[in-house]
Amino acid sequence: MKFMLLIYGAENAWSESERNACYAESAQLARDLSVSGHYLGASPLKSVVTATSVQVRDGKPIITDGPFAETREQLGGFFLIEARDHDEAVQIAQRVPGAKFGTVEIRPVIEIPGLPGTPSSQSAQSALQSSPAD
Repeated sequence: MKFMLLIYGAENAWSESERNACYAESAQLARDLSVSGHYLGASPLKSVVTATSVQVRDGKPIITDGPFAETREQLGGFFLIEARDHDEAVQIAQRVPGAKFGTVEIRPVIEIPGLPGTPSSQSAQSALQSSPAD
């Protein structure tokens, strides 16, 4: 199963050296997860002040600078992992450096057939590529 580990924390909770140490620890965790076959992707996010929120109401876009909601903790990054089950995802989430200062939310990923990069779309794409042109 795929799980998204969403890393939340207060942006001002980290000193520059703590943030750099977190990035280094996160990169090492990503390498370790890659070796074990659990790693699918990860990245920190830029500051919430760089966010733009988009809503569409009655067919018209509403574009707002900043995050959608005011909260004490902001989404600061993510890991996308492959885990046997929820328990294994929890074990991996406990290793995420951001959990020391914030919260790691674990969310199962819904795999929709036909999305690019999914097994069903890859086999369909292969079939299209191998069929003779009209």
